[in-house]
Amino acid sequence: MTQKIALGDVPANRRRGGDLRVLLSPKTVRSTTGFMGGVTLLPGESVTEHYHPYSEEYLYVVRGTLVLTVDDEPVELGADEAFLVPKDVRHRLENRGTEAAFAVFHLCPLAPRPELGHVDTEAPADPTEAGMDVGGPVAAAERR
Repeated sequence: MTQKIALGDVPANRRRGGDLRVLLSPKTVRSTTGFMGGVTLLPGESVTEHYHPYSEEYLYVVRGTLVLTVDDEPVELGADEAFLVPKDVRHRLENRGTEAAFAVFHLCPLAPRPELGHVDTEAPADPTEAGMDVGGPVAAAERR
């Protein structure tokens, strides 16, 4: 299995808003401790509020400006700035600017099962789309 994944190699997920793409995960590269990906938000787009009961989320803004609202407190993040969202903390992401923004996210540790990883606290932007498929924890025998 290849360990190199390009952003264009994985489908976009728009359930929570924006263009979310999971790059490295148990499903794509058989990772065992977390997953990472990228999110593109056009002006006016957002990722709906949610929290992670098992994972911390690391967010790094590559380009543009984003507003990360953490427990109702907005934090503006520009290019080359990062933020750690602790587990169990509600957060949402918005592009209030005039240009597209791109950020990289990483979540770890993995939830015991993928469906336990995200808890929505706001209605999904596109409820008809399935959630992101990161795959489940990889057993030791499968990693060999």
